[in-house]
Amino acid sequence: MIPKYRKQFNQEFSQEKYEQFKQILKEKSGIDAAFRISESPMFLSMDFKNKLMDASESIIDQIKALPEDTLEKAVPQNCKVPNDTKQPHFFTIDFGICKNENGEIEPQLIELQAFPSLYAFQKTFEDTFCDVYPFLNDIRNKMPKEQFEVYMKDLIIGKENPENVILLEIYPEKQKTAIDFVLTEKLLGIKTVCLTKVKKEGKKLYYDNNGKMTEIKRIYNRVIFDELDRIPDLQVEFDFRDEIDAEWVTHPNWFFKISKFLLPMLEHQYVPKSYFLHEFPEGENLDNFVLKPLFSFAGSGVNLNPTREITDAIEDKENYILQRKVNYEPVFEDINGEFSKAEIRLLYIWRDQDDRPILLENLGRMTKAAMVNVDFNKKDAIWIGSSNAFFVD
Repeated sequence: MIPKYRKQFNQEFSQEKYEQFKQILKEKSGIDAAFRISESPMFLSMDFKNKLMDASESIIDQIKALPEDTLEKAVPQNCKVPNDTKQPHFFTIDFGICKNENGEIEPQLIELQAFPSLYAFQKTFEDTFCDVYPFLNDIRNKMPKEQFEVYMKDLIIGKENPENVILLEIYPEKQKTAIDFVLTEKLLGIKTVCLTKVKKEGKKLYYDNNGKMTEIKRIYNRVIFDELDRIPDLQVEFDFRDEIDAEWVTHPNWFFKISKFLLPMLEHQYVPKSYFLHEFPEGENLDNFVLKPLFSFAGSGVNLNPTREITDAIEDKENYILQRKVNYEPVFEDINGEFSKAEIRLLYIWRDQDDRPILLENLGRMTKAAMVNVDFNKKDAIWIGSSNAFFVD
């Protein structure tokens, strides 16, 4: 979308530089990424960024204005965790990069979450693009790396000793996001702990810290609570619904509160109309909508072409939405003259003392497939996979 920078990047690009790029990421983290890394960043205009900010600020205002009991309805009874917080610690918003009926490029809201994304990885990702392509330093994120680190430590560690703070995941070594866990450990000086390794005595939680049983006082939670039921023969001492002497970052209830559950309640020119499946109006054409389960992750369960037979067969219709389709526009030209589509995720943090969340980074996802999530990319294409956006005046 920014011809000057796209042309320079494409001229400087080589397969050797791409391999160098991945090698630097591996050296910084110690492991390979388990998902595809796009060869290219995304270059977006400040006008497009202003549209993103306008939509995001409106969405934040609308969420803040919702009654507390409205948000509470999103949390399934069997997933309610005690000691909820007044606001989430993380807030992410996904926008498709689309073309409107006037031919203008604009963002369209895809979904939003109050769940941690790849914060540590994306900052390292941006740095690595600048390492390999130094001209990108002129247009990089204006927030210094030191300020990013201060924000993350303040949010996740707070006033605790890092040894009393853990990143909690289930079988972390098997997760596709493992590279982010490692980079988070390096950034914050904390340990990643599997849920199955957490010990419980009364209301206190402990983990084995190099042979020493150490109390857990803050939990940087990366476990999707409702997915635990799908793991056969899971043996744990600690249930999320237990009363514990530890603080959640972010509290698990917010995974449900800030989710696709909110989409039918939001209004903005960059927010496609959405309906709960059981409230879908007779006058709307199903062909114009995408079917999405409320609490799926990484694109699972999404149906791009739902039919009446499919929707009628769903029993728990209140747990699905229909969202108006948007037109992702292929605007990112690769070295072969082909074009990729993309989404951009804005990565906010929301500290307890702040009235509004703070934007720290962004995450890009590029594709030449029908679905933008990296799991749905064609294997033989380029300019696909995880990326990062640079904004240009």
